[in-house]
Amino acid sequence: MDTVIKHCKLRDRSDLVDIAIRDGIIAAIEPRYEGPAGKEIDAAGRLVIPPLVDPHLHLDAVLTVGQPRFNESGTLLEGIAIWAERKAMLTEEDIIRRATEAVRWEVAQGVGFIRTHVDVCDPNLTALKALLQVKERVRHLCAIQIVAFPQEGILAYPGGLDLMREALRMGADVVGGIPHYEYTREDGVASVHAAFDLALEFDRLIDIHCDETDDPHSRFVETMVARTIRDGLEGRVTASHTTAMGSYNDAYAFKLMRLMAKAELHVITNPLDNIILQGRFDSYPKRRGLTRVKELLEMGVNVATGHDSIMDPWYPLGMGNMLQAAWLLLHVAHMSGRTEMKKVFDTITDNAARCLGIAHEYGIGVGNPANLVILDAVDEIDALRRQAVARYVLRRGRVVAETVPSQSRVYEASGDVRDVTFRM
Repeated sequence: MDTVIKHCKLRDRSDLVDIAIRDGIIAAIEPRYEGPAGKEIDAAGRLVIPPLVDPHLHLDAVLTVGQPRFNESGTLLEGIAIWAERKAMLTEEDIIRRATEAVRWEVAQGVGFIRTHVDVCDPNLTALKALLQVKERVRHLCAIQIVAFPQEGILAYPGGLDLMREALRMGADVVGGIPHYEYTREDGVASVHAAFDLALEFDRLIDIHCDETDDPHSRFVETMVARTIRDGLEGRVTASHTTAMGSYNDAYAFKLMRLMAKAELHVITNPLDNIILQGRFDSYPKRRGLTRVKELLEMGVNVATGHDSIMDPWYPLGMGNMLQAAWLLLHVAHMSGRTEMKKVFDTITDNAARCLGIAHEYGIGVGNPANLVILDAVDEIDALRRQAVARYVLRRGRVVAETVPSQSRVYEASGDVRDVTFRM
């Protein structure tokens, strides 16, 4: 074996196991592996998981906070306006530098798969050209899917549909959209149909920013559901954000969620951005600005969690930590039951992998790629609570990132020195 990871704690097992890796593939999972190995890593009882997945990110905009100005209102609309100003300054070199650095941040924290949206409302498609290069440059660290995303609308932006088609010809992996940003309800519906038509033409997955508003009259998910069922695209379509669901009446929401389950529609919630951007027009009570995560999961809808923004016009904070995004979701969605917390962890692992269509190559099993993360935690709840660092990150059997956990000490009056581990 090339590498053996000793004393691993897996999510679905109470005992510790050894994981043997050969030629980048998991070759054996045994209580104790005794064969020779070129390298040994001692997990020492830590939790070993497949890589975290960030299914919703905007790599073209990362690390631009304050450029050319800060979003003082904190609203989605001001963020879009600021981005339009910053977009005029973009160069491929600028995007490559910022996006590559953000990828490093995420990889260092255990992310192995990223789906990034790229703004294609640009006649030169500068951001797309840059991210296609980034995708190749970082393939040794993680895998990236690129969504052709019409930030200013497929129909509202002049030539938007032609730019979407060109982006797909150039190599974008997924068709995007933003129907609630189109000029009219009718245009929004037409933009959803345009996205589905492109997906069928180019045989691509679909991931649409949908109903990212507090407006209960924004109901484009139902159009997505109908097209998904009629076109036989079950399991290939994702609705991102869907925050308007938090404002729908319960009767309509129940009907919609039932249809979403029938269509095998994936939903991506982005709690870091949504809790900041939504509810801005409310006085009190203020809406949380989140989709109905708990209820969707109970209805059998696959829900994943994305990071969305890292220090950009929409979200001034963040460092690409998926555990942080899941930790916030746990609170905002009222999912603090023990089983519920494990389901929250699923939203940044297995559920997110299903959104990206990579479930067939994802997970810890013999024959799967040796993409693994050793978290400094005993289980997934401990990882969420303490925002556990990724002690080692492996891609196809090779260590691509390593973090040494910090050590805290308290000095007692008696002179004793006490280590603080933040564990019971």
